[in-house]
Amino acid sequence: MSNTTGLPYVRMRPFKLLLIVAILYSTITFSQKDTENILFFGNSLTAGFGLDPVQAFPNLIQEKIHKLGKNYSIVNAGLSGETSAGGFDRIEWVMSQPFGIFVLELGANDGLRGLPLESTRSNLQGIIDKVREKYPDVKIVVAGMMVPPNMGEEYSNEFVKIYPELARENNASLIPFLLDGVAGNPDLNLPDGIHPNVEGHRIVADNVWKVLKPLL
Repeated sequence: MSNTTGLPYVRMRPFKLLLIVAILYSTITFSQKDTENILFFGNSLTAGFGLDPVQAFPNLIQEKIHKLGKNYSIVNAGLSGETSAGGFDRIEWVMSQPFGIFVLELGANDGLRGLPLESTRSNLQGIIDKVREKYPDVKIVVAGMMVPPNMGEEYSNEFVKIYPELARENNASLIPFLLDGVAGNPDLNLPDGIHPNVEGHRIVADNVWKVLKPLL
């Protein structure tokens, strides 16, 4: 009697165990696939120069996303000193992991060095082209930048135009000026006067969030 009642239990136990494992595996796999990446591709501003990476605006965006309960993961591909040409050469290395939203923050170092405007525009367009070629359905956000007036009025005016034109031509969203409310304020920047401090990055995150949130 004990054998006949115990045998079915012994036979079914491995099956149940395998079923539970299969369910857990499928749940984990679904969760991973259901999480979409947002790639921030930029220079020292994105990297959070002079700060702990968790204080940089991309990580602050991640916190805002978590509060909404959305399944998005931030990938911070900021590199200090990066120019648009460097970004054009580097972009393929960071596209191995799929992403659904691409935030392009480059060109400021070009402007500070007085590099040819057409080269900057061409490099930024080339980056967008490479991203769209690999991920045709990606949503693109262009972060607008400005350069100091000491670069010359004509250069400064033409530099600013690059970003809205790129956004319009590529059907991308535009952050009018990434450092709006931060640039030029010593209380919101590190001693170098260029890179935002902790409080500055909070404001930058708000500038980005206004444009990014509707895309989620």
